[in-house]
Amino acid sequence: MARMQLSTETSTWLLQARDFLYEARRLKPGPERNDLRQTAKVLREIARLEAASESARGRDWRPSTGSGSESAI
Repeated sequence: MARMQLSTETSTWLLQARDFLYEARRLKPGPERNDLRQTAKVLREIARLEAASESARGRDWRPSTGSGSESAI
């Protein structure tokens, strides 16, 4: 069974989803709270799809810094 490598960085999408959920918890039940919860759900799905896409490509999403094994030729 293949194992997925876990990223040490949290996706920006997940951080935003967390913020939306935090704000939703502060509200009384109602349409505004439901909208925030739905937005967080969509952000989590985007993060999941982004992670799956990057995993399928087999590379890190972070841009290269130019140091390392890159050739200048």
